[in-house]
Formats: sequence, C-alpha cells, structure tokens
Amino acid sequence: MTSDFSRTLALLRREKKISQRTAAGDLGVSQALLSHYENGLREPGLPFVVRAADYYGVSCDYLLGRSMARDGSAVPVERMDVQVHTGWEKNQVVQAVSLLMDLAEQAGSKQLPHEVEAYLSVVIYKVYRYLYMADPSNVEAVFRTSREQFEYLCDARMKEHELRIRTAAKGEAGFGLESETLRGISISPNEISKRYPELSGAFLTVLQQVSDSIDAFGKNIKIGK
Repeated sequence: MTSDFSRTLALLRREKKISQRTAAGDLGVSQALLSHYENGLREPGLPFVVRAADYYGVSCDYLLGRSMARDGSAVPVERMDVQVHTGWEKNQVVQAVSLLMDLAEQAGSKQLPHEVEAYLSVVIYKVYRYLYMADPSNVEAVFRTSREQFEYLCDARMKEHELRIRTAAKGEAGFGLESETLRGISISPNEISKRYPELSGAFLTVLQQVSDSIDAFGKNIKIGK
C-alpha cells in the first residue's frame, strides 16, 4: 500500500475537523492503531479501507491514491483492467486543456489565459518539430529557426512563459505584466469535480498520470555523492 493512503487518511480526518480519538472510535479501531495507519507505520486490511472510505464519503480508489477524484472517476487507464476505445487518451488531453484554459479565465485575469495559451503553443510547435525531424526527407527550410537552435529557443521561451504564468496567477506585476485584482476561486480537485462534472474526469486523470510518472521518475534518480 502506498504512502498516499496514510497521507489521505490523515487529511480527510483533518478536513472533517475531528480528533484522532473520535475517528478511531467511529472506525472501530484503537487510537494507537489509527495513528499508525495515518503515519504509514502499519498497513490496514481491506475491511478497514472500505470502512474509512464510507466514513469519509470517498471512494477506495481516492483513499488509496489511485484517483484524484473523490468519487474515483479519474483512474488512469494503465490502472484499469478494461479495454479502452481508440482515441480516448487523446480526447482526455483535449478536455483537460479546455478545463485548464477555463480555470485561467475564471481567475479574472486578462493576461493569464494568454500566457497559458502561448506556453501550450510552444509545446505544440516543439513536439511537431520532433515529429517532422523523424522523416529525413522533410525539408527543414520550411521553418525559420534551424534544427540546431529551435529546441533551445523553445525551452527558453517556455521558461519565460512559466515565469509569467506564475506571476499572472498571483495578480502581480513584473516581467512585462501589469498587476491585476483577481477573483479568489477554489481549484482543489474536489471543487473542480463539482464545477466541471463533464470535464473533471479527464482533467484529474491527466493530473494523476503525471503525478504517478514524476513520482516514479524521482524515485529512480540516483544522485551521486
């Protein structure tokens, strides 16, 4: 069982604003055992996982870290024992981008949506150049920027947009941006599920896939002494 379970178990109790003693009594375990579960010192059996999921009103997939959606509707494809029709993965990325752009607009910033769109446009250009380069017969002269330079220039442009996105998201001035008064909106996974019932599944699945990917990547990196 992953550390996601212990972290989520403790988070849900704090959200419910109840003591560890109260939660333990309601869940039918000792406070000491619940403490072990919340700190990752002991692994619970399936009956406890089911009771905890029912108690906190979430799915077992959410409690186990398999889904970022509390109802378990956003489980990545590689974790599902089902056949998925062709194009589903592509469709979910399109939906995720649509939701992301709407979140940027809902913040009340005139600059943030532009910066997000510009950043994603550079990503599209960069990936297309990689695909184009794969065929030796393609003529590179159709692009203004040479094969040797475009990757570095794209990376630099993306870093610039990342900095501007972080600045615009806080309504601050700098890096060519003006200060703005933004609307305070909640964009927690739970709120996103409520506000975007049709798009949230795809969006949260993408987040979960990347979360799994970078977590595994980080664990595999060995830093030399």
